[in-house]
Amino acid sequence: MDFLSEHSPEMLPGKRVLPPVQGHVEAPHGTTIVAATFPGGVVLAGDRRATMGNMIAQRDIEKVFPADEYSAVGIAGTAGLAVEMVKLFQLELEHFEKVEGTTLSLEGKANRLSTMIRGNLGMAMQGLAVVPLFAGYDVDRDKGRIFSYDVTGGRSEEHGYAATGSGSIFARGSMKKLYREDLTEEQTTTLVVQALYDAADDDSATGGPDVARRIYPIVTVISDEGFRRLTDAESSEIARSILERRLEQPDGPRAALL
Repeated sequence: MDFLSEHSPEMLPGKRVLPPVQGHVEAPHGTTIVAATFPGGVVLAGDRRATMGNMIAQRDIEKVFPADEYSAVGIAGTAGLAVEMVKLFQLELEHFEKVEGTTLSLEGKANRLSTMIRGNLGMAMQGLAVVPLFAGYDVDRDKGRIFSYDVTGGRSEEHGYAATGSGSIFARGSMKKLYREDLTEEQTTTLVVQALYDAADDDSATGGPDVARRIYPIVTVISDEGFRRLTDAESSEIARSILERRLEQPDGPRAALL
């Protein structure tokens, strides 16, 4: 990134000059990303819908990507810029590992992503914002951690669970009632899909499980064993079990009353 900034700054996502346009720039946007920790790791998941204005631009977009062996990024915001930023981030981490002979700490990775988001501020002011969610397994602390960002690159560590994107307010409300610190990995994967389902129920830009087209949320698990993406069969099994239970409880499960 430093090399490009010096020799070809126009190649960086946030340095490109847009042609003059009237009004807001229309581009496909990714929507809801959720994450939750469990003892021994963290789960990061995203729905599959991309929107452009009031239209569905794509039904099966990829929004969750591995950053390296022990971390992942979920993208919300302008899809094209976000994917390009993630690819550059992956390259940065790989380059650092090859040059230094060791990997960046999870804190260092989060800081580096913050710098890249800040470099996109000019685009964000024109309506092309990128607001990712970063999660990973901290090998030094032996636990999963989640970091959220704003359009200026401001970084915050989230504890327990987090969400970003247009449906984040509904997903966060869902997880707030259902999350516990002692959830198993299986329960946590179910929790994040429940949250995405609740977000899709109230936010038109968030896509729920599409059984007819066999399109299910992307669910990833990061633990001391590294990054793992659930297979389509595993994701579909979780989604179908939730759909069956929603036939009896359309508004979803409720936290036990204290």
